Formats: sequence, structure tokens, C-alpha cells
Amino acid sequence: MTKKNIQFLRVTYLSGPNIWTYRSVIEAWVDIGDLEDHPSNTIPGFYERLTALLPSLAEHRCGVGQPGGFLERLRDGTWAAHILEHITLELQSLAGMPTGFGKARETPKRGVYKLAFRTREEHVGRAALEAGRVLLLDAIEDRPHDVVATVARLRELVDTRCLGPSTAHIVEAATERRIPHIRLTDGNLVQLGHGINQRRIWTAVTDQTSAISQSIASDKHLTKSLLQSCGVLVPEGEEVDSAAQAWETAQDIGLPVVVKPTDANHGRGVFTDLSTQADIEQAYAAAREEGSGVLVEKFIRGNAHRLLVVGRKVVAATRGKTLTITGDGRNTVRQLIEAQINNDPRCGSEETFPLEPVILENEPVTQLELSRQGFSGDSVPAADQLVLIKRNGDLAYDVTDQVHPEVAAAAALAARVVGLDIAGIDLVVEDISRPFKAQGGAIIEVNAGPGLLMHLKPAEGQPRPVGAAIVEHLFPDTNEGRIPVVGITGTQHTTRIARLVTWLLHISGKRVGLACEDGFFLGARQVDAKNSANWAAGQRLLINRSIEAAVFENSSRTILSEGLAYDKCSVGVVTDLGDPAALNEFYIDDADKLYNVVRTQVDVVLPQGTAVLNAADPRVVEMADLCDGSVIYYALSPTNTPLAAHRAQGERVVFVQDQNIVLAHGPDEVAHIPLSSLKPAKSDKPEMVMAAVAAAWALGIAPELMGAGLRTFESTPQYKTY
Repeated sequence: MTKKNIQFLRVTYLSGPNIWTYRSVIEAWVDIGDLEDHPSNTIPGFYERLTALLPSLAEHRCGVGQPGGFLERLRDGTWAAHILEHITLELQSLAGMPTGFGKARETPKRGVYKLAFRTREEHVGRAALEAGRVLLLDAIEDRPHDVVATVARLRELVDTRCLGPSTAHIVEAATERRIPHIRLTDGNLVQLGHGINQRRIWTAVTDQTSAISQSIASDKHLTKSLLQSCGVLVPEGEEVDSAAQAWETAQDIGLPVVVKPTDANHGRGVFTDLSTQADIEQAYAAAREEGSGVLVEKFIRGNAHRLLVVGRKVVAATRGKTLTITGDGRNTVRQLIEAQINNDPRCGSEETFPLEPVILENEPVTQLELSRQGFSGDSVPAADQLVLIKRNGDLAYDVTDQVHPEVAAAAALAARVVGLDIAGIDLVVEDISRPFKAQGGAIIEVNAGPGLLMHLKPAEGQPRPVGAAIVEHLFPDTNEGRIPVVGITGTQHTTRIARLVTWLLHISGKRVGLACEDGFFLGARQVDAKNSANWAAGQRLLINRSIEAAVFENSSRTILSEGLAYDKCSVGVVTDLGDPAALNEFYIDDADKLYNVVRTQVDVVLPQGTAVLNAADPRVVEMADLCDGSVIYYALSPTNTPLAAHRAQGERVVFVQDQNIVLAHGPDEVAHIPLSSLKPAKSDKPEMVMAAVAAAWALGIAPELMGAGLRTFESTPQYKTY
């Protein structure tokens, strides 16, 4: 076979709901050239080469609906674009960003396909697509390919570009609750919810976590003073300014002691069970390097624990374990650490591993422990000799179900005293299932922004749903963090409908935003005069913390090129399909294809929401069955067949009779609003007014307010921009 090629004609990231799915996808237009004449079953050895490179493709179900379905298609014969879709999905999964959705479809142009695949991050998705193209061509041309290196590059990109595992867990918990999210930066700052009902998180820091509380938590001496004043058991101790003072304070407190920084985190520079002047002075010097000050505290015997407090209760707890090695008379301490500690498959430097490797050069605490026992990293312990490496290793062993109620109450009190809504409480007790006072335990630290991974992926024990607990804390009960969202799609006066709906919401007392072709509006104020019927402008509305409702105009072109700016809406208005000829550049060349574009607006209506549909357009009427919520039809005549049938079923309709807009719910005529209420404009049509009134009705706006809104709506306002 002569050399083949695969060419990308266009690669687009669709950020919101689109013609493919409700989630963000990458859509690629792919020209497979001569491969159109060479499906997979006609390329000698291709099946064997590809499955050897990516054996995990055996799990792909494809259209067959069971594992192995894709390989069956591969054996029977399928085309390069379809194969590329599956390779791209698999590379993302192998890189640690699993996704499942993908489709490939022919276009009217020979050899050109549209393929779409779900991706959680645009840069990773684009890189996986290009890597998939190279891998596929190598398999076709029988060239070697280093899959391990390819996946490693993608994994590095995942680590760099994607949400961290703790933040991702919270976002997934929010998604389970149907709470929308927006990533605000390239890091872990995420908005949950929309507009005025939004909350923000930065991993385990929320918008309820005050800067004062974080500052208090970072000052261990101040934290201890506050806890002590509230009756929380803490170890006796003092802040010191020199090695000599550290030794003097240790003698006053009583040996053994702990020496630690006043403001370091994650246990860095914490030296425990110190009894000699040399050890204390050495520990002081090391602790001083880690923080701005040094504390000397009474040593509390027992096991270190971390309790996660969310709101007013403990939701997870872990315990640390003493780390030791056993000598064999041949290997050095460093070699034994590698073989007996770092070799544990649960151990790794990436944050997805529950246990951290011990790197002697980076751990002065471990070096001091070894020197106290007469060892260094190059020492060779005798056979069966036990060597202490860490007194309290990783806090990665789940003990949530063992926590005594009094211990949990003390931890929750400590978080409240400092003022943290989410806190990691470090304490030392012999037995977490017994009360503090019965065993002389104490709280030793209160941490803001605590790590969650130890609870999500413990080395031993049951993972805890801490993300769900955080989401419940931010959004109690069934609150989904949403505001009323209205989306309007079609070609018949959609800008005017959007502006009128916005005005009706405005006079009902809501702070409303609008993104439409006339510009970007906050209430009656035009903030930007340029066309704002796009994804970016929509996001500006949703992140605005003052907005109580939002209205969006969406063209079919926007849906095809960007996707909707919102995941779901309260009201979706569809006026018509429009002309497919206007979208020929997207290979939308008939009414059926255009239908699949416009239906996106109805697909995203919430179960408790409403679709407002033009009953005079048969293709729009078809969309009623796609709506998860209720439907309001509007038409000029009450005898319109779909409208009349809908009304006969007890549903809501809007029509014109005797120059009045009539709102009818089944047989009952709820309200009559004179069409003459609206100040006349040349472009205004009764259908436009009916669509807006129906949307307002769906939002619960009273008919009296609708009438007032029509009377006060400026058809040609002179807005001032700011």
C-alpha cells in the first residue's frame, strides 16, 4: 500500500452543550484521503499492530454495546476517522483523564469526516488527538511507535493542565448533585453554581474561609493560645528565639519535647520526642529554616491523626504509622528504605499516591532520627535490627468509624475557634476511640486548606466521600446553585424576544443580565454594544455574583462553533429552524441536520423547566418530545392543531384573540394582555410578543407585571454604555 495520510481540516473546542453531547467536546474535521478506499480489514497486519500497541482498546464497546465491540468493528472493517476517535479516547484514559463519549460521522464530501470526543481539558484533548493521528499512521504504515513515551507526555500535560484530584473530586460531587461548575483559572479555582447563587472553591478553601482564619491557622502559637482559652486540650509550649532558649524552655516544660516551625505546613520541620540538648538545638536550626519562628512543646505520646472538619462536624479521619526498616547485614539504610518503604506500590511522588517516598536528602527530621540511633544513610544495620525512620509516617490509614464522639466534638470546636469552615485537625492520642482526657491526648495543629487525598485514597481502609460533604456544606438540602436561565434560539426576532424577556424580568425585581446580538446588558444598562450572542459573553453573565437571572440569544452558528454558554436552562425558547443554506460551511445542508442543531436548546431544559415552542412550525413542534420539562406552545390562532391538542391535555398555551394575548391553562383563560400595550415598532410581530410572554409565564411572572412590562418596554432605546 502506498503511503497514506490523515489531515485535520478544522479542530474546534465546543465548550458547552452542542449537537454531540451536553458536555464539552473537541470536534475535528478529518480528511482521510486515500484511506477512504482502505477500511481496517483491508490493511494487512493492521489489526494485530494496533491491538498490540493499545491492548486496552479491547474494553471499548462501540456500537455493539459490550466490551470488544470496537475490535469487532475493526476486524469487520471500519474507517480511519472512526479508529482515530477510539485511539484518542484511549490515550486520554491511559494518561489519567478517562472519558467515554466519541462519535465519527461522514460529511457529504468524500473522505472527510466529523469526529467528536469528550475531553475534560482542551489542551490535553488536542494533544491526544494529534498523538492519536501519529499512532494510527504508524500502525497503518507498520512503523514502530513508543506508546509509553506518548502516554507519559500526555500524562504530564494532564498533571499540568487539569484540576488536581482533590478539586476534581469536589467538582464530581457537585455534578452528582446537578450543580453546574465553571473553572475560573488554569489552576484549582472553581465556581460552583451560577450568578448570585454561586460558591467558589480552591481545593479545600471556600469563599466562606476568611483570610483572618487562614492567618490564625498559619500561626501555630496564636492558634494554640486561642484553643487553650476555649478549653481545648493542647500541649504546653512556648515560642523561642534561639537554640539556647529552646533548650532552656524544654527543661522548663519537661522532657521530652517537640520542636517545630510556627507557620510551616504538612509536617515539615517537625521534630518529636527530643530529650538531649544536642538534638533540640539541631532541631531548632532545621525548624527555623522551615518557618518564621520556632515552637517548643511538650511531647504527647501516642499516634498522630488527622481529622477533617467540614462545617460543624468531622467527616473523615486518618492515622499515621511509624515507619521502620529491618536490617539484613548487607544493605545500607538508604537501600533498605528503597526496598522496604519506597518500593510499596502505594508510594509515589505524585499526589495521586497515598504514601510519599522517603528521600533522606530532603528530610532533616529523618536524618535526625537516624543520627539519634547512630546511623546515617550509608550505614549497614545488622541482620534483624529494627531502625526507626519516621515516628509518624503518612496520615493515610482511615479510622473514621473509630473516632470517639468527644474527640470529634473537640476537633469541631477547634475549627470553630480558629474560624475555619473546612479544617484539618492534627491531634495525638493513643487510641482514637477513647476520650481525650482518659489518655492525655491533645490537639497539636489546625490547618486551613487541608489535603483531601488521604481521605479519598487512603493506603488502608475505606475512601470517604469528603467532596460530597463539602458540596453539602456549601449547598445544603437540594439547592443546586442555579439562577433562572432563559435561552432563545431561532431566526425570528430572537434578539427582540431576548430583550423583552429581560425587561419583564427586570421589572419583576430581579437583577438580570442579557447576552444578545444587540450587546451585553446588565438590567437596563448596556455594558457593551458589540454582538454578545456568544459563549464568552455568556460566561461573563454566569460568573457575575450580582446576577439573579440571565437571558441568552443563541444562533445555530454559535451552537455549532462554540456550544451553549450554560449546561441547563429554566426556559428554552425555539422560534423556528431557519435556513440550512446559511450553515453550509458546517456541512449542514438539509432540514434534518439543522433540526439536530436547534434541538440542542430543548435538550438542555431542566426537568422543572419549560420549553416555549412555536406551534406554527411543525419541526419545532416535534421538539416537544425531547423536553425533560413542560411545554408551552404559542401560535396566532387558538385553533392551531398542535396548540389546541396541547390545551385539550390540560397544558399551557399562548395565542391571540380579539387583539389580546391570551394565556390559557387547559380550558381556563388565565389572563388577557392587550397587544396594544406594547409600543409599536416596525419590526414587532405578535409571535415575538407571545414568545416573550410565554417565557415570562414559565418564569412565574404575574400577568399584571407582563402588561406593565409591555407598556414600559422601549422598542428602540438609546442605551448608554459604561
